Formats: sequence, C-alpha cells, structure tokens
Amino acid sequence: MKPTLLLMAALVGLTACKSSKAEHDDAHGHGRDEGAEEKLHIESGDVIHVHVPKEMLRDLRVTTARVEARPGGESVTALGELTFSEDAYAEVSTPVSARVAAVAVTTGQAVKQGQRLAELQSPELGRARANLQAAQARATAARQAADRKRALAEERIVARKDAQAAEADAAAAEADVAAAKAALTALGAGSGGDGASGFVLKAPIDGAIVERTARLGQMADPAQPLFRIGDLSSLWLVVHAFERDAVRLKPGAEARVTLAAFPGQEFAAKVGHVGQQVDPRSRTIPVRLELDNSKGLLRPGMSASASIPLGEPGATLTAVPAAALQRLENGWVVFLPTPEAGVFEQREVGRGRSLGTQVEVLSGLAVGDEVVVEGAFLLKAEVEKSRGGGDEHGH
Repeated sequence: MKPTLLLMAALVGLTACKSSKAEHDDAHGHGRDEGAEEKLHIESGDVIHVHVPKEMLRDLRVTTARVEARPGGESVTALGELTFSEDAYAEVSTPVSARVAAVAVTTGQAVKQGQRLAELQSPELGRARANLQAAQARATAARQAADRKRALAEERIVARKDAQAAEADAAAAEADVAAAKAALTALGAGSGGDGASGFVLKAPIDGAIVERTARLGQMADPAQPLFRIGDLSSLWLVVHAFERDAVRLKPGAEARVTLAAFPGQEFAAKVGHVGQQVDPRSRTIPVRLELDNSKGLLRPGMSASASIPLGEPGATLTAVPAAALQRLENGWVVFLPTPEAGVFEQREVGRGRSLGTQVEVLSGLAVGDEVVVEGAFLLKAEVEKSRGGGDEHGH
C-alpha cells in the first residue's frame, strides 16, 4: 500500500479551497496543469468535495455500494451447521437383498424424480413374483370352476352345495393372489428389470447425487443406502439459541448468515421454524433458518454464524459496508460519488454498532445513497495529508 499512497500523494494534491489561497496559487502558477486543479474545496453549505484527476481514476480502484436498510432492534447471534432440507433429501437403498446389475448415474449428476438410478437382481424377488403368478393361475381356474358349477346348479344338474363350495374355493384362491401381491409390494420392488428377478431403483425426488456407494456386481443390503440425493438449491441452517432468546424469535424474521468459508460475505436467511423442546443440557432450542442457494456456493456441513432479530419484525436500521466508513480527526466520514467524474463528496456520519461485515449508520446517510467502499481508504489518506495528518494516519 505504501507505493500506492506515495504515488497518490504526488499526483493527487488536495488543498482547501479558500479564496485567498486560490488567488495566491493563481498568482504564482505552481506549475500545475489543468488536471491538477484544487482537489478539495468547500462549497455552499460546507460541503467538501475531493477532486481526482481523470487520468488517475484508472489507478484508483473504486467500488461503490448502496446504503441499505436491514432488520434492526435487538438481535442474537447463534452458531450452527448447514444441512439439507428435510423435504429435499433422500437415501435410496435396495428394498431386498440383491446384486447390482447396472448403475446409471454418478456422483454430482443431476437427476429428476422417477429417473432410473440402478438395476438390481434378487432371487427373493423372483420367488415372490413366481408365487404371484402361480396364485393368479389358481385363482383364474377356481373362478372358472365356480362360475361353471353355479350355472349347473341353476339348471339343477349339480347340487347347490357343490356350487357354494366352488365359490368358496375361488374366493380363497383370490385371497392368495392378494397375499402374493402384498408380499411383492412389501419387497418394495417396482416394475421393470431384467427377467422375473430384476427391478429398477428410481430417484424419489429431484436433486443431485450427493453420494453413490453402488458398485457393479456388489451385493446390496437394505440397511445400507446405495445413493444419497439432495436438492442444493435451498438449504437449512440449524442453530441453537438460548431459551431466553429463542422464545422471542419469530418465524419469517430475516437473518444474516456468515460462513468461515466465505469471509467478508453475508447471506440472507429466514427463520423457518423455532423448536418446541429445550435441550436440558445446553438450555438451548434449535432454530431452523432457510437459505437460498440458487448460485450453488453453499455446501451441507459448512459451519455458520447467524444474526437473528429478536421480537416483532419490522424495525430496521441503516447499514453500510464496514470498509466505507473512514476515521478522520473530527469523526467518521464516507465518500459519495457525484455526477461529475472524479469528484467525491466527503460526508460526516454517525457510527453505530458493528454488524459483521457491515456497520450501522446513525446519521448522515439515507437508504439508497451510494458510497465508496474500495478506494475510500486512499481518499481518506489524501484528505489527511492535505491537513498535515498523513504521518499519524497514513499507515
């Protein structure tokens, strides 16, 4: 930063625009060209402007941000970990012991609900299907016999009791079919597959393959998931708030989330649910926050810290990025770009509390104002030098 500051000091001289000073400079010339006119002057209403030559704007990296309103009032900070939404996560396992015959997807692949994941083969499933086919054949034969004897009984060719016995046999055979179907359903195997023993595993939800343990030829156990599927577009952050704070949290309240993986960034979240039970050991209540992850930056398992407003929603405060506020001799200031290229307004503000990567502003700014973020430190340094304070604050 030193070389940059020295270069700026040499080329961007800032002087207070008092009429006597201006006349003195004009009289003596000082060898300055048109791009190096007074850089600091006081206009009507004591508004201070910092003038930067156009050719120097290329070297002075300037970024801006809008002053924003964010939830105000009291807040609580709680720690937690990102996880999948309960409605957007699924573990897919074989319903019966089976051998993996084919795998159709891989880790990281996006899948749709009902999409084919793998094909498996199970002797147990084959037996269940064979039992169903046999039961259906017996039921068909029994029903035909019962219909035939009923017709004969109506013609008094056979006794009515024989027709009733045939009807009972048909009913029993049909009950066997229902039992065989129930047994096949209990195995959880869908239709399709290779032969009587094959079946297909399908995705139960839309999402991405988070984990795949299925390997061609392996024997799959119903207790071990072959695939884990999750929808990463929306994640949950479960934090634990002390009971005295949790009872004041309101569903729908907007929270600010910071993560160790993304220093300096904040993510918006909303309170989705406040738990109903207190952990007797920690005296905390779990609170679920919902985050939009449409950009795919966040990952389940990341640790995070959330700042959540307490009480009724609606209270707001004015906030700017912390780097926009600069300390001068008389207090805190920000720099605002003006319509004129290379001209920045210096404005005194009242500084409030720190809000993570932002700072509360008590006075001097309105929501929607545009302030300099990157480049504000260099502007401040030049102002200090123009006032003879560079040695104290220049570092």
